[in-house]
Amino acid sequence: SCRPSLCDKVITMFRTIVLALALVGASAFAPVRPAASPRAAVVVSETKSDLVELAGKCNPAVKFFDPLNLAEQEFWGDSNEATIAFLRYSEIKHGRIAMFAFVGYCAQANGIHWPWAMTKAGDAFPTDLSPPEQWDAIPEAAKWQIFMVIAFLEFWNESTGTHYMRGGKIGAFPALSGEDSPLPHPVPFNLYDPFGLSAKKSEEAKARGLKIEINNGRLAMLGIFGFLAESKVPGSVPVLVGKIPAYAGDYMAPFESNFHTMLYH
Repeated sequence: SCRPSLCDKVITMFRTIVLALALVGASAFAPVRPAASPRAAVVVSETKSDLVELAGKCNPAVKFFDPLNLAEQEFWGDSNEATIAFLRYSEIKHGRIAMFAFVGYCAQANGIHWPWAMTKAGDAFPTDLSPPEQWDAIPEAAKWQIFMVIAFLEFWNESTGTHYMRGGKIGAFPALSGEDSPLPHPVPFNLYDPFGLSAKKSEEAKARGLKIEINNGRLAMLGIFGFLAESKVPGSVPVLVGKIPAYAGDYMAPFESNFHTMLYH
């Protein structure tokens, strides 16, 4: 949809920006401690007992399940409370991603796509391919745009406001619009609660909604991995036999098999 030389410049720019965001965002995971007492600066309240209570509310049948004893660990030499905050936020975030993936897979498998053309050249979205094959078919520049947005959102989440491992609210995403946003320019919607539907809800309703979200996220993680497993190993998920087409590509290579070497060329 553009001249080869221009496409090469755009892709090179995308790669440079993504690498820069990745390097900057990675610093958010490095323990940052004051000289005096690193643990005294961590103001978090969740403990293993809180996890046990939450697990009983989310699933009274299974209740607390932690075979690896992760709830007793202290990652990166940090406090147990900060580690629990990290684990809690990781589960919520991955559950949300899995819900997007599960719904997206179902939509693509049924030929649902945006009403406009896929490229400026007028190429239509492929509808005769399986969802992972549809991803392989979109232009490389489009894939870089998607990963750039993801990299920015990850950077924004890790670097803005009070970090969830330092007392920030677990499950909340920093504001992109409105008075609470530090951005100097207007943004139409927030990623978290874009239409303000939760603004007037009580704290009890919000807590109940978070439990529902956790359960839905767990189910979505099982669901999307079931799709992926059945597409690579037919028969591995008995309830999906004959319903999920086989995929010959590589899920771990979002661009191509030599993705990691492409960044240095």
